[in-house]
Amino acid sequence: MKVEIDSNSGFCFGVVTAINKAEYELGETGQLYCLGDIVHNAREVERLQEKGLKTITHSDLQSLKDVKVLLRAHGEPPQTYAVAKKNNIEVIDATCPVVLQLQRRIKKTYDDGLEMESRGGKKPLIVIYGKNGHAEVNGLVGQTNGEAVVIQDKEGLDSLDLSRDIILYSQTTKSIEGFREIVEEIGKRKKDGKFEYYDTICRQVANRMQKMKEFAESHDVIFFVSGAKSSNGKVLFEMCKGVNPKTYLISDESQLSPSLVKGANSVGVCGATSTPFWLMEKIAGKIKDYERSQG
Repeated sequence: MKVEIDSNSGFCFGVVTAINKAEYELGETGQLYCLGDIVHNAREVERLQEKGLKTITHSDLQSLKDVKVLLRAHGEPPQTYAVAKKNNIEVIDATCPVVLQLQRRIKKTYDDGLEMESRGGKKPLIVIYGKNGHAEVNGLVGQTNGEAVVIQDKEGLDSLDLSRDIILYSQTTKSIEGFREIVEEIGKRKKDGKFEYYDTICRQVANRMQKMKEFAESHDVIFFVSGAKSSNGKVLFEMCKGVNPKTYLISDESQLSPSLVKGANSVGVCGATSTPFWLMEKIAGKIKDYERSQG
């Protein structure tokens, strides 16, 4: 039985950078706070916790003083930086460069709108295609003083004031197809005023989709490895299952079973942008152990 790990799966460069920064600091001092899970994968979070990483909430941040706090790749709203400054917290900023650039673009759009309003005009409505409550989206909305509207799907368009000028952006990890559907639907519904849209989806993430689809099609059985909190994982898993019905979503090797690979000539292991490669290797190794034990 052939067992293959998808070489295109695993951490994106933003997550790699965040984990490298955390490991460097932990190696120096043995202790570091992280605002929220550093990555949406429980096993990787546990690994770093054993090295001294402590995950905190925004509520915890209010009471911490004179410590170092890592801001993960998802990014944070301006209020987080203000609290850190007030409490003399040293920020280790691991915001993904793609997310950081998007935050700056949205902030400029919002500031330009305020200037327009001060001259008697009507500022445009900033719309973000993304998942409500997602850490990255919270950071993006924060650039607009909470005024941007988040839509998760076409149904969300019903709540938009289409009489206003609209400027649309996207969460960096959404699907290109989904974004195009939103653009097309707004174009159909909007009868007057300006409509500008910017495809701000990370291509390193988006380009994985076609490659992973091909990978899933090329194996009898697929194990998609992802944490329950990963939005990216949910999207990629559904895509794999769409082309290969024998695709199983697992979070670690404990969910494997010999019955799942019985009769398979080839098994593929792949995962989300938040899935560590070492975990996929562990899962692939256990699958190979099944074959050895049967032999």
